[in-house]
Amino acid sequence: MTGPERGPDARGPDASGPDARGPDARSTDIESGLGVPAWIAASIKYCSRCGAELRHGLVEGEDRERSSCPACGHITYVNPRLVVTALPVTADGRVILLRRGIEPGLGAWAQPGGFLEVDETIAEGAVRETLEETGLLVRPGEIIGLYTRLEAAVVILVFEAEVVDGTMGPSVEALEVEAFTPDAIPWSGLAFKTTYWALVDWLARRHPGLRAPEFPAGR
Repeated sequence: MTGPERGPDARGPDASGPDARGPDARSTDIESGLGVPAWIAASIKYCSRCGAELRHGLVEGEDRERSSCPACGHITYVNPRLVVTALPVTADGRVILLRRGIEPGLGAWAQPGGFLEVDETIAEGAVRETLEETGLLVRPGEIIGLYTRLEAAVVILVFEAEVVDGTMGPSVEALEVEAFTPDAIPWSGLAFKTTYWALVDWLARRHPGLRAPEFPAGR
C-alpha cells in the first residue's frame, strides 16, 4: 500500500465548494437540513410535559419541522447521540479492531466504542467501551476526528489510544479482536464509513506513506 488518498473531501471546509459541510460530512450520504429523520419522529409520540399526543410538522419561529405539543406548546427537540470510540495502538504500532458480534455491522470490522453515558467524560467512555469489548485497558490520547453519520443520528468521536494493560479477546459484542499492522488493515471488510475515515485520518498522521483504497459504495 502507498499513503492515504487525500482528495478534496479530505480537506477542511470550503464555503464555496463541495466541502461546505465540513470534513465530517465525508462519513454521511444524507443531505443536511432535512429535519428529524422519520424513523425517530415516529417514535416520539407524547409530550414529556403534559402527556398529550405530539404533532409533527412546521412550527412558527422554527427553521425545520418539529414534534410539538398542541396542548401546552412544548417543542420536543431531537439531538444526535454521541458515540465515543478508540483506535487502540499497541507498543509495536499495530492498530486494534474488532469484528462486530452485533448489528449494525455484524461480522464486519470496526473500532471499539459505544454511546457515552450521561455520568462520564468522553475519555472515560472510550476507556470503558474498549475494555468491555476487547478486554484491553487503554489510555486515550489525541482525538483523531469527529464524524457525522446522519443515517444513524450520531456523532462519532475517535481517540487514538495507547494499550496499557489487559488481555485481548472476544466478547459479547466482538466475535474477534485483532491487531493489524498499518499495511494490513482490512479495508474491504470495514463496517462503517466512520471507521474508514478515522483510519484514513490516523494513517495521515502516523503513516503518511500508506494509501487507503476507496471505501466500498453502499456501506
